Amino acid sequence: MGRLIKNNYTNIALLKDLMTTPPMTAKQHAEIMRKRIAHRRMVEEAKELKTASDDLFEQS
Repeated sequence: MGRLIKNNYTNIALLKDLMTTPPMTAKQHAEIMRKRIAHRRMVEEAKELKTASDDLFEQS
């Protein structure tokens, strides 16, 4: 049995699986990137709303 390769970013996979998996298509990559960008924007907007609400409470 092969050893598990552990990445610092919590991705765990067998080396054989990584080497034999076909590469993702451009469509799959685009979808992943769209989801990643949407999530990043959601987090940034939440941070901005939080700082805006904190500013309102501090001014009173």
